[in-house]
Amino acid sequence: MLPPQCGLTQTNYKELNVLYQKYKDQDFEILAFPCNQFRGQEPGSSEEIQNVVCTRFKAEFPVFDKVEVNGKNAEPLYKFLKDQKGGIFGDGIKWNFTKFLVNKEGKVVDRYAPTTAPLKIEKDIEKLLRSS
Repeated sequence: MLPPQCGLTQTNYKELNVLYQKYKDQDFEILAFPCNQFRGQEPGSSEEIQNVVCTRFKAEFPVFDKVEVNGKNAEPLYKFLKDQKGGIFGDGIKWNFTKFLVNKEGKVVDRYAPTTAPLKIEKDIEKLLRSS
């Protein structure tokens, strides 16, 4: 999830960009889904969010339209991700920048807390890329 007003934004975007640049040619992809369900920290339109992410943070990975990740209107993708890997506090997404590592077959390999910096999961990414 991609909230410009969240304290985790700078680190996550910077490090996600590093990972994307390093591994994009090895069939690695980052998919970003903005969400406004966490204290309204993503109030802009999908177009405004994409503009900020791509210009201010220089993201080259796909940034999708805003979605809901919890509740009855949760995006089916997030229902699947949560079903595959529940979090420490249950199945709900608790905050922005929750991350999921998914293999080429669509299996959720791991789930990471919002406070887990992207570069902290680089070894898991490398292991997954080597095994595929």
